[in-house]
Amino acid sequence: MRFRSILLGVLAAGFFNSQSAHAQYHYSVRHYNRQGRPYYRGPLHVTLGGGTGLYNGDLGNSPGDNFFGPAVSAGVLYRLTPHLHLGSEVSYLKLGARDKAKERGLAFTSTNGLGTVFLRFDLLPDESVFASSMAEAPIFQVYVQGGAGLLLYDPRSYLGTARPTDETVYLAPERNDYPFLAGVAPVGGGFSVRLIDRLSANLEANYYFTATDQLDDISLKLGGASRGNDGFGTVMLKLDYSLK
Repeated sequence: MRFRSILLGVLAAGFFNSQSAHAQYHYSVRHYNRQGRPYYRGPLHVTLGGGTGLYNGDLGNSPGDNFFGPAVSAGVLYRLTPHLHLGSEVSYLKLGARDKAKERGLAFTSTNGLGTVFLRFDLLPDESVFASSMAEAPIFQVYVQGGAGLLLYDPRSYLGTARPTDETVYLAPERNDYPFLAGVAPVGGGFSVRLIDRLSANLEANYYFTATDQLDDISLKLGGASRGNDGFGTVMLKLDYSLK
């Protein structure tokens, strides 16, 4: 019995030591750019953001007609090359707007969940990622990004020119399976400011092309006057923290 305990202890210690060595090995793995300079992909970054969304569809796209609602996000970001990052993000946002055509008097509000995968490209060089460099990460960074994802949207339309209240009477939905999924293609960019060694603040704007014309639950109600798929934009302030 004692021998079995000792054997299990030795095996467990060997396993954890091998896992530790494996992790250290992966941490020190170098990659090479086109000029043959070795660089590290670096640690995983986590992001948290907050801001607002802007609707663009059959009812219009004027900021004055939008009912601005909250938008929040959480995501991860990992470096692939000295300039390119792979990211993934989940978001929650509320959209709403009144009709630009006052004679129609339509309006809507929508609750949305969003999941995306994207590639981000840094426009400014970062010498700190190279193995032979003693430089610090740049204080400022400018980037562009694009990707794909899914939107779970749940709109409700009504007659009115103001935000809905508890007394609002909603129109019959255009489909009976809300909330519904639609594909999205986000494109955007922003700039980043390094606050401290592992923490940065990003101001970021994205526009989301969607595969639906019912983001506002107003397509069939226009009687053929719909002008194409709806879209929306977001503006967010994000905190980026390195898990280094």
